Amino acid sequence: MSNDEAPTESSASALDQNRAAWDRKVRQRDRFARPANDEDFRDPLALVDRWGWLGGSVVGQRILCLGAGGGRQGPLYAAAGAVVTIVDISPAQLELDRQVAAERRLALTTVEASMDDLSMLGTADFDVIIHPVSTCYVPDLRPVYAEIARLLGDGGLYISQHKTPTSLQADIRRSPGGYELIEPYYRRGPLPPVVGSRHREEGTLEYLHRWEDLIGLMCRTGFVIEDLIEPLHAKEEAEADSFADRCRYVAPYVRIKARRTGQTSKQESRGSLWLPGN
Repeated sequence: MSNDEAPTESSASALDQNRAAWDRKVRQRDRFARPANDEDFRDPLALVDRWGWLGGSVVGQRILCLGAGGGRQGPLYAAAGAVVTIVDISPAQLELDRQVAAERRLALTTVEASMDDLSMLGTADFDVIIHPVSTCYVPDLRPVYAEIARLLGDGGLYISQHKTPTSLQADIRRSPGGYELIEPYYRRGPLPPVVGSRHREEGTLEYLHRWEDLIGLMCRTGFVIEDLIEPLHAKEEAEADSFADRCRYVAPYVRIKARRTGQTSKQESRGSLWLPGN
C-alpha cells in the first residue's frame, strides 16, 4: 500500500483477527510459538545477533522487542544483559515470555499492544528496537514507523525483518518456469487466505507492503539505513514446492539495520507506570 492509498480493512479488524490467530498458534504449539530452549541460552546474543549489528554486547541497553512475543526474542536479549520490554498483540504469546522469564529468573516487561499504537511507552526511552517479521500484519506502515521513530533516542538502532513483497506475490507451487507471481504488486486490502504455505501464516490477515514503504518510508521517518541482508534459506537440492526450493527463486525475508537520526525529544521514562499486560 502506498502512502496515498487508504487501507480497505481497518487496523482494528486486522488486530482482532491476528490476535486470535496467534493465540490459537500458541495452543497448537506452532513453529513460531515455541520458546527458546537450553541450547539457545548457551550464547543468547550470538544466536539473536548473528550478523554482529549490536556490537558484541547489549548489557544495560534498553531494548524493545516489538511484535516479538513467544518466549524467545525477549528472554534471550534479557539473558544477554539487556533491559527488555516486549510488545505483542497476543496475550498467549506474552504469557510464554513471562513463563520463560520466571523459569530462568529473568527480568523483563510485557505489554499487550498493537505496533501502530505504542502511546503507553515513553518518547526516546529505548536504545534499540528489535522488530522480527510482523509488519505484514498491519495495513499501514506509517503509524508503525512514526511510533518507532518516537520511541528511539537519537542514534538508536532499529533492526527489523520483513517479508519481501515478491515472496507475498509468488505462488507456493512451482510451475515449469519457477514460482510465478500470482498477486499484484499494486494492491489494496489484505492478501487472500492461504493454506499449506511456509511463507505465510494460516488464519492471519496479511498485507503486502511495497519497497517504497518498507525502505523509503523508513528513511522519510527519520532513519538512515546502514545495512541490509537477505537471510539465506535456499538449498540447492531441495524438493520442488518445498520452502527451501522456493527460496532459491524468491528471497522470503529482508533484514534491515537502520539508525535513528534527528531525534530532538528528550527521554521520557515512564518506568514506574503500570503497563497493560505487564
